[in-house]
Amino acid sequence: MKFDYFYERALARKGEQELQARLPKLTPAQQLRERDDAFYLAELTRGIFRAGFVWRIIDHKWPGFEAAFSGFVPVYWQQVPPERLEQLANDERIIRNWQKIETVPVNARMIVEVAEHYGSFGEFLAQWPSAEQAQLLQYLQQHGSRLGGATAQHFLRRVGWDGYVLSADVLTALRNHQLLDASPGSKKGLQQVQTLFNEWHQQTGLPYSHLSRILSMTVDAL
Repeated sequence: MKFDYFYERALARKGEQELQARLPKLTPAQQLRERDDAFYLAELTRGIFRAGFVWRIIDHKWPGFEAAFSGFVPVYWQQVPPERLEQLANDERIIRNWQKIETVPVNARMIVEVAEHYGSFGEFLAQWPSAEQAQLLQYLQQHGSRLGGATAQHFLRRVGWDGYVLSADVLTALRNHQLLDASPGSKKGLQQVQTLFNEWHQQTGLPYSHLSRILSMTVDAL
């Protein structure tokens, strides 16, 4: 199915000015590379704590998270003493969810291991092509902790990596047009989505994140 159909529908519903204003901003590859690994561990952790919670509460408390986790330095957190994690479980500066606190050492270890191979986690992201986002999501889920579902997708969007987010509106649009017949979290579903976005990117030249956001604006519930 040609993406022009979705673009024209979104344009008719939102108008050119609002449509353009809603498009996500992308981070240049060089800037992805220049950010330190602590930034990426912090953003992974923010996304994990946001999942299933009110985002604005996490964002409001985030300075406390930064202080409690001492800047999220991955080399430290990958081998953090157990008693340090136990202290965090009683730290009122953060949301005291033990299962989510426990993800920090696992994700720190993933970042350190990636950095050993690529030089930095930012370099890893900068080199990974958007045409293979499904594989990147699978990698993050397999090697990290609590990075399934949309958590990793929102993380990539926040740091400015060019990729789709399978929001409720995007999934509704795909299913309404019989473009997705598998679970979006399954290997088959992710590959269906990836193939579609690759085709639309080739048709339009638009960034993947823009294709995703435009698609979300075609749903009448918005």
